[in-house]
Amino acid sequence: MRTTAHEESGPHTAPDTAPDTRPGGAAGHPTAVPAPRLGRGTLLLMSVATGLAVAGNYFAQPLLDVIGHDLHLSTGTAALVVTVAQTGYGLGLLLLVPLGDLLERRRLAVVLCTLTAVFLTVTASAPNGTLLLVGTALTGLSSVAAQVVMPFAATLSAPAERGRTVGTVMTGLLLGILLARTAAGLLAELGGWRTVYWVNAALMLLIALLLRLRLPVLHTTAGLRYPALLRSTLALFAHEPVLRWRAALGALTFAAFSVLWTAAAFLLSGPAYGWQESTIGLLGLVGATGSLAASTAGRLADRGLAHRVSGVCAVLLLGSWGLLAAGGSGGGWSLAALLAGVIVLDLAVQAVHVSNQNLIYGIRPEARNRLNSAYMTSYFAGGAAGSALTSLVWGLGGWAGVCTLGAGLSAAAVGVWTAERLRRRTPRTPHA
Repeated sequence: MRTTAHEESGPHTAPDTAPDTRPGGAAGHPTAVPAPRLGRGTLLLMSVATGLAVAGNYFAQPLLDVIGHDLHLSTGTAALVVTVAQTGYGLGLLLLVPLGDLLERRRLAVVLCTLTAVFLTVTASAPNGTLLLVGTALTGLSSVAAQVVMPFAATLSAPAERGRTVGTVMTGLLLGILLARTAAGLLAELGGWRTVYWVNAALMLLIALLLRLRLPVLHTTAGLRYPALLRSTLALFAHEPVLRWRAALGALTFAAFSVLWTAAAFLLSGPAYGWQESTIGLLGLVGATGSLAASTAGRLADRGLAHRVSGVCAVLLLGSWGLLAAGGSGGGWSLAALLAGVIVLDLAVQAVHVSNQNLIYGIRPEARNRLNSAYMTSYFAGGAAGSALTSLVWGLGGWAGVCTLGAGLSAAAVGVWTAERLRRRTPRTPHA
């Protein structure tokens, strides 16, 4: 017999099964049944699932040059592959993730993982740029399974361990993003750029089966029809200032992240370095070291330090662009600066992201999927904008222009964090 789980309550939070009577929500009719304990094996599976789900959106980054040559695409069109993937993901965050507050979550996660496998085969078999972009967009749309699994894991964890749980699952997601580049480069060397998409499609089918077998059934109680569910998601921006500030901070930091990883393939395959795609993909291993920040940031969030961590890391993000700028000329010292900049940037972005999510998940337990949808839509809209701007700036200013763009976005992130901090410290004027 499978267990039916409902969201648990904990200290200092509203019960996760409480009716939602605040703006942006609707009253539900929960039954107070304790959630099953989240075991290590299930947590590991959920972490791997998020990583594999999002990986398909990033395979193209170290392969833009070889894909462009194979399908006869211009540099600008090849760069659009990254933008289209993130745009599709953003639409999925807005349109599909809120369904986790309406539908049974295990079934939703399994269906989305299966669709991701199907759409990866479209990309793998694309004979031209048009079908490549279609397959990439649809893969991005369905790969938001990762953002259904994330609040699922947060719901199954004890409130005092929620930060650690989110950090662990986020580590899997971030490793998927970063190691996707390494896997893409290596598999492209072995069997061409299409191979990595075929392999990921098979793995996603396996993940769908394992999720079906291992996850508990989780019914939710939003009590809304789909159009009202989407309206309530957007209404959260109007009624939750923490969400507004953190969405802005997340959008800017992920835009800076996308600037680096969209332009890196062009720099490393160009005259300064002249690397092959398999070598370019190995850069993801360097960036993956920054994923350690996710687990640490989650534990610090459990200790009430999420605000401080995000501020320190926003400053680190800004500083990383000095190192990255020094890495544009080629040579041993330049490469060392480039690698150091990649590590610092990835560490900073990931720590800010995990801190943001921990703060947001604590606002409205009964609306976690909608909060996650609102935040992550903003987050990936920032990423798509960063990629699009990079394709333009690269043609105009090369690596120096890209680093200026990244530094500007990072400085804006520091400004947003500072403004939020000042607002929190400013005492409110009593009403007359």
